[in-house]
Amino acid sequence: MSVGGTYEVTTKTPMGDQSGTFTVVPADDGKTFAGKFTGPMGSIDIEDGVIDGNDLTFKVTMTAPMPMTIDGKATVDGEAIAGAMSTPFGAMAMTGKRVG
Repeated sequence: MSVGGTYEVTTKTPMGDQSGTFTVVPADDGKTFAGKFTGPMGSIDIEDGVIDGNDLTFKVTMTAPMPMTIDGKATVDGEAIAGAMSTPFGAMAMTGKRVG
């Protein structure tokens, strides 16, 4: 099964739980992906997305509420996704399910 799709996710942040969508669009090579995180504060493009089986690694660069680059890792298991975002404030857990 492809890891591609749209996932409704919740990320546990220092500002409380943040809900949104995480979109994974695999490239033709099946080894990289593009996509977006979309939530209450807007949309952030995925950078450096890599697919290794069911495992995803990626970066996002935030500008609000403060500028920072976040390294993410996630694993797709059927319709579920779980992982963590590494920030200057520590790791933030992310969980969700595929909706499209």
